[in-house]
Amino acid sequence: MKYINILLVTIVACATAFTSPAQRAGEFMAVAAPEIPESINFCGDHVSFDRIDMAERLDREMTSVIYGQTMTSLIIKRANRYFPRLIEILKENNMPEDLIYLAVAESSLDINALSPAKAAGIWQFMAATGKQYGLEVNDDVDERYDPEKETVAACRYLRDAYSRYHNWATVCASYNAGTGRITNELSSQQVNNSFDLRLVSETSRYVFRIIAYKLFLENPKKYGYRIYSNQLYQPIDCEVIEVSTPVSNWVIWAKEHGISYMQLRDANPWIRSTKLPNASGKVYRVKVPKDDSLYRSKAGNKVYNRNWVVD
Repeated sequence: MKYINILLVTIVACATAFTSPAQRAGEFMAVAAPEIPESINFCGDHVSFDRIDMAERLDREMTSVIYGQTMTSLIIKRANRYFPRLIEILKENNMPEDLIYLAVAESSLDINALSPAKAAGIWQFMAATGKQYGLEVNDDVDERYDPEKETVAACRYLRDAYSRYHNWATVCASYNAGTGRITNELSSQQVNNSFDLRLVSETSRYVFRIIAYKLFLENPKKYGYRIYSNQLYQPIDCEVIEVSTPVSNWVIWAKEHGISYMQLRDANPWIRSTKLPNASGKVYRVKVPKDDSLYRSKAGNKVYNRNWVVD
C-alpha cells in the first residue's frame, strides 16, 4: 500500500509539472474554428458558399479534417511522395489537378488501402470496375495497388462521368454513389448538380470533404500545422525492370536484384503473391528501389509544396 501511495503521488506530481498554469486554473487551450471562404474554384468550376447550407456542410468537413491531426499529418507527408507523379498523370490525361483530392478523400493516400467492401488502392476501385477500366486483378497481380496504373484508370472513369454530367462536383458524387444512382436522383429530384440533391449522409458529405482537403492541403500552416521538410515522405527513386516471363519466386528474384522481398513488395504493391505465372508474356514494369532512396541520410529533402513545411 505504501508503494502504491508513493506511485500515485509521483503520477500527480508529473502531471502537474507538464500542465500550464492556465490549465491548472481550469482554462483550456484556444481552439479556432475554420474560416469558410465565400467561394472557390474547384476543377475550374465556380462553387459559392454564400448559401447557408453550403457553408455549414463545408464547415463540418473542414473541422473534421483540420482536427483529425493524426491522419491529416500523415496525409501531408504521403502527399510529398505521391502528388508529383499522380498529378503529372492527371495532367497527361487532361484532367483537373483538383481531382487528386478525391484520391485523398478515398484512401488518405494509403496505397495499400482496402475497404470493408473490398475497394482497393489509392483510388479505391472495386475489382469489377478495375477490370472494366483495364486493370489486371487476380490472386497474383492486382493493379489496383499500382498507384500510377490506377490513376490512369481513374482518369478514364472520371472522364466518362464528366461526359454525362458536365460538372465536376457531380462527377465526384457519382464516384462515391455510382453514376446510375446519381443520374436517377438528378432526374427524380429535378436538379442539375449534386449540391442540390438530397442523398444519404456519406455521399452528401463526400464532395465537401474533397473540397475541405483541397483547402487544407493548399496551406496547412494556415491551420496551425508545423511540419519540417525532413519529416515529409520522400519519393522513392527506382530502376524499372521489364519482366515478360514467369517468375517462379519473387523472393529469389528480389535477392538477385539486391533488395529484400519486403522492399520489392513495398515498391510494387500490385504483386500479391510470391510468384508470377504470366502465361501470356505480358510485360510488367517492376520497380527496384535505388540504394540512395532507402536511407534518410542519402535520400535528401525534396519538397513538392513549400506551403506544407515551416523551414
